[in-house]
Amino acid sequence: MAHHHHHHHHHDHSESSSQRIGWAFFLNLGFTIIEFIGGILTNSTAILADAVHDLGDSIAIGSAWVLNKLSGRDPSQRYTYGYQRLSLVGALINAVILIAGSVWILMLAIPRLWQPQMPHAEGMLALAVLGIAINGYAAYKLSRGKTMNERVLNWHLLEDVLGWVAVLLVSIVLMFVDWPILDPLLSIAFTLFILLNVVKSLSETIKLFVQAAPDESLTAAIHKALSELTEVADVHHLHVWSLDGERHVCTAHLALHGDYSTSELRRLKTQVAERLEPFHLAHTTIEFEFPLEQCRDEHSHP
Repeated sequence: MAHHHHHHHHHDHSESSSQRIGWAFFLNLGFTIIEFIGGILTNSTAILADAVHDLGDSIAIGSAWVLNKLSGRDPSQRYTYGYQRLSLVGALINAVILIAGSVWILMLAIPRLWQPQMPHAEGMLALAVLGIAINGYAAYKLSRGKTMNERVLNWHLLEDVLGWVAVLLVSIVLMFVDWPILDPLLSIAFTLFILLNVVKSLSETIKLFVQAAPDESLTAAIHKALSELTEVADVHHLHVWSLDGERHVCTAHLALHGDYSTSELRRLKTQVAERLEPFHLAHTTIEFEFPLEQCRDEHSHP
């Protein structure tokens, strides 16, 4: 008889995720301070706008960090699933701050289309290079995360990188030509691009909040896997939802063909576990129903 040794290298998700977010927070906060000073010195409202924007990002990342630390806590009597869903709250707050920040930038940039001011191009260039390096590094660190929280934060940082690329291009052009209007034009363009993506991730976060299935194909695949078992006549009350976009929960009722013996049911339980294994579900509850047995949840069955 062959023995299968399963070595589970279980590394704590929330810890590495928390470290990544902590890194991003300190990098961002430190750089925000440099930016405020730099924006004043170079007389660039684009850089000042970015500084305020980065301040918003720092607040968002800080709150995400705190929420992320909480979400790693063990389940309690009250929070029986643990605190993982708190990271969704973090993702929601971040998206709101990001939208508010983007609107603020637009309000700052649009009037500058009519009254452009010439900033200090060399100073802008130096800050832009620094900005791309710091935000790029932070974004790279977070890009390895899979939680909704990290994905929203990654957008924050990518937005900053794009902003600095814009500042870099503008500063180079301004060294050669007197076109100060480029500055507000570019900031408006990249802000609209980001708003589009934030709205997308916000809708995803809200779907998880209202316990929609993480994706329809997953539900269909689980249904198929369970229906294919020979003892199973019908699969109903199949519910799949997600705690945080990464850890999924699944419950189902399996109506059986016959009244099986305990040993047969044990074997069936093992088969069910094997069928569900590839889906990496965090929590599963499966109920067997025997012939002529009334489903307990029938009143709520669609």
